[in-house]
Amino acid sequence: MDPSVHLIDVPAIPMLAISILVLYVGSKLNGKVKFLRENFIPPAVTGGLLFSLLFLLLRLGVKLGFQFDMSLRDGLLLVFFSTVGLSVQLDTLKQGGKTLPLLVFASAVFLSLQNAVGVGIATALGADPHYGLMAGSISFAGGHGTSIAWGAVFEEAGVANASGIGLAFATFGLVFGGVVGGPIARLLLRRYHVDRPSAEPASESVVEEAPEKTEPNTDREHPNAWLAQVLHSLMIISLCVTFGGIVNQFLSKGGIKLPGFLTAMFMGILLSNLTPALQRPHARQTIDRFGTVSLHIFLAMSMMTVELWTLGGALNFILLLLCAQVLLMTLFAMFVVFNLAGKDYDAVVIAAGFSGLGLGATPVAIANINAVTSNYGPSPKAMILIPLIGAFFIDLLNAGTIQLFISWLG
Repeated sequence: MDPSVHLIDVPAIPMLAISILVLYVGSKLNGKVKFLRENFIPPAVTGGLLFSLLFLLLRLGVKLGFQFDMSLRDGLLLVFFSTVGLSVQLDTLKQGGKTLPLLVFASAVFLSLQNAVGVGIATALGADPHYGLMAGSISFAGGHGTSIAWGAVFEEAGVANASGIGLAFATFGLVFGGVVGGPIARLLLRRYHVDRPSAEPASESVVEEAPEKTEPNTDREHPNAWLAQVLHSLMIISLCVTFGGIVNQFLSKGGIKLPGFLTAMFMGILLSNLTPALQRPHARQTIDRFGTVSLHIFLAMSMMTVELWTLGGALNFILLLLCAQVLLMTLFAMFVVFNLAGKDYDAVVIAAGFSGLGLGATPVAIANINAVTSNYGPSPKAMILIPLIGAFFIDLLNAGTIQLFISWLG
């Protein structure tokens, strides 16, 4: 801690207000800057990095720093992962066919390789191998939310600024996950000369999806119907958080230590698949909105408080590991995913989408798929498998893989 820097305490409620301002600024910038918009950079990342740069300038220029009350952030994380679990429907898994288990296997192998590369390079450079985990599946396949969650766990264990480094990798992953998908598809199409559907009008190349189930608009008949939906969704989410915490404490007493967000997510999966049987379906759209808002505010709080002045010494480490992970993703998509998926046009599109999952997130994967299909024709198989893996298997496999590597590192 630099004694010459004057620190100002920012309580929880002002912190929440600043985070909302960060989101607003980021959303406006994304709307105006084509690169940010086309690469699906979250508004919280755009605005958060801008504010963290501002705080860096204030710290270096006038020796003014801020200490933020982050007590609300942990609750937002639990809410978000609860909604992730609530989005999982086990009866949709049968839609993947025989290719699904092969891609699940490929995902498990890739997550292990991603962590092995991160830990291996970190160890070779003489750094704490936990930084290598932050440069592996935690940040790339896991994304910003998982980076912050595990970063906080590592920081409590003495790994300094693990969250900041994780956020840096997650941000780069979003960008490169959307950059490499198209080139991978073009290389595979040229190398293997696969047959592809006719890309007639571009408007017809987008896969037709089932009509989205929307919540009935009963406001005219029941003016407070929206309130009932909100309260019902809040109740479901609170059950996930509450019982997830109870399960977490029970496991902890038995010697099994898991982050709270994982048990909240598992509780969400359980409730998501029990409520239809109880004929009390939860309001899907309302829960999704809670998850979206919680994630964005959570990311805004996290990104704006990244201590950029502590990352300067790690820049070479970050760039080296980023290049290694992008190369790994490219080779794995082209030589493993493509072959396991059938070496046809669908396999090409799946490989492009998988690169978005491995480096970025499900929205990036869908963007990669749409970019390929808008030029070469539709791939309904890819549109089923990639979101299915991204919405369900990646998070579960990643949680187990991370725990396995942590147990090895001790």
